[in-house]
Amino acid sequence: MADPAANAASHPAGDDPSRRDFIHIAAITAAAGGVAAVAWPFIAQMNPSADTLALASVEYDLTKIEPGLQVTINWRGKPLFIRYRTPEQIAAAVKDDHSPSLKDPQTDAERHKPGKAQWLVLVGSCTHLGCVPTVGGGDYGGWFCPCHGSHYDTSGRIRKGPAPKNLVVPEYAFLSDTKVKIG
Repeated sequence: MADPAANAASHPAGDDPSRRDFIHIAAITAAAGGVAAVAWPFIAQMNPSADTLALASVEYDLTKIEPGLQVTINWRGKPLFIRYRTPEQIAAAVKDDHSPSLKDPQTDAERHKPGKAQWLVLVGSCTHLGCVPTVGGGDYGGWFCPCHGSHYDTSGRIRKGPAPKNLVVPEYAFLSDTKVKIG
């Protein structure tokens, strides 16, 4: 059996290994809690603001749009084009699917939901410098960016001018035949 007096002689008072381990663990835990308390406000400020979260997704009633027309709504601080395309506009877009003048080749079918070719949903910012293209202008009957002369066709594909990419198609889904949810 171990002699308590000999054990006390080999470990001076306050030098108990289990006590020292506890103090180290407690100090490290307190330090980690302090770092987390200091870092939390910095991390929390990177979250999107309430007004941005409110616009994270938007629903729109499609019955408000006549064939051949489009509406522009605000989504995530950007213009969003929702166009109700006519059969002629769809045919023109499909006809040009394999045109050599497509800078960013994409078929019309890749730019709308299956079975919903009449509805085209696009972010309304020119891919050159972020200007807002005007509807119906340009050489291809789609959109025209007057700032630097980019021409988009009826599918939102860049055809002429300095823009490098097609107008962006955001994530969207049809909630019904008359309602679309973007975002």
